Amino acid sequence: MDLEKAIQGEIDTAYLYQQMVNLLEDPELQKFYGQMAAIEKKHIQKFYEKIILTNPNFKIREPSGRAKTIAWLGEKFGTNIILSVLSDTEKSMTYATIANKTKNKQPIDGDEGRHVSILKSLKSLSGNNISKIEGRHRTVGGNALRAAVLGANDGLVSNMSLVMGVAGATALNAPILIAGLAGLIAGAISMALGEWISVKSSQELYERQIELEFEELENNPEEEKEELILLYRAKGFSEKDAENAVEKIWADPEQTKQVLITEELGINMEELEGSAWEAAIASFFLFITGAIIPVIPFFFFTGNKALMLSVAFSTVGLFLIGAAITLITGRSVTKSGLRQVLFGLAAAGITFGIGKIIGVIIA
Repeated sequence: MDLEKAIQGEIDTAYLYQQMVNLLEDPELQKFYGQMAAIEKKHIQKFYEKIILTNPNFKIREPSGRAKTIAWLGEKFGTNIILSVLSDTEKSMTYATIANKTKNKQPIDGDEGRHVSILKSLKSLSGNNISKIEGRHRTVGGNALRAAVLGANDGLVSNMSLVMGVAGATALNAPILIAGLAGLIAGAISMALGEWISVKSSQELYERQIELEFEELENNPEEEKEELILLYRAKGFSEKDAENAVEKIWADPEQTKQVLITEELGINMEELEGSAWEAAIASFFLFITGAIIPVIPFFFFTGNKALMLSVAFSTVGLFLIGAAITLITGRSVTKSGLRQVLFGLAAAGITFGIGKIIGVIIA
């Protein structure tokens, strides 16, 4: 295991847990995340003690630029972004630890996955309390961050390939511009419509599930009560603690409904509150942001100059998108950026070649 890389992961994780403490208003959640941050700081100390045995000059670094960017996004758009990254980070660190112990024939004591389990539990703790932050903060989860990056990537790669295909068939600017703008508009509308249908259908499905759950609560309250007790026991509660917890919940009808939605159905109420139109409009403009890049040079230049500039602009765009993906994956910015460039240019090269062949056949 690369100890210096591992300690940086612990530093970033401790920093993000502390950011959760700073951003959340719920005292119970602040306490949990504060304890998680404290545990990570102990891990940092343990790694540091190991590292200085071979590198006495080693200094503990600040949180990485990636961690600071995630924290900034969490502050601006909601803590679900930080929570999503923390979940992914803990999973990757768990797998790395288990793999390292397996390789060195060390016992796996079960602690490795504990943080992942705690994070899963915290997602549903106190219903929607996890997103009780200042009103100006808009909740955007890790999935939304992925959607934003991938939406721009789809627009860039698909329209670059289209533009290159037409450019291979003809050297005239007008057909290239028409194809590029048509691809941009058609793709953006398709993305927006797909996102609208996806969000709307999910909301309708959840609403129907909630409706059925409430019908069961009304018709068979004791069975629902028993199911919730069993659910808490499955989470590690003793029989007495589970019964006491459910009795307290059952005393408040509104709380009962909230808990059944989050615990039994596993539904995040924020997904029901989200606007399908907002998601559609966001997808529309994210696609356009990527799709316009390869078209821009053809507004001002012609021939090979426009083509080369289009490739250059698209290359920069692909690299930046690859770099943005590392906010999610935590991988190397350079590797991720170059990989995105390689795949994007390969797609453009193939369509350019096909366009060339078609152009020759038509001519």
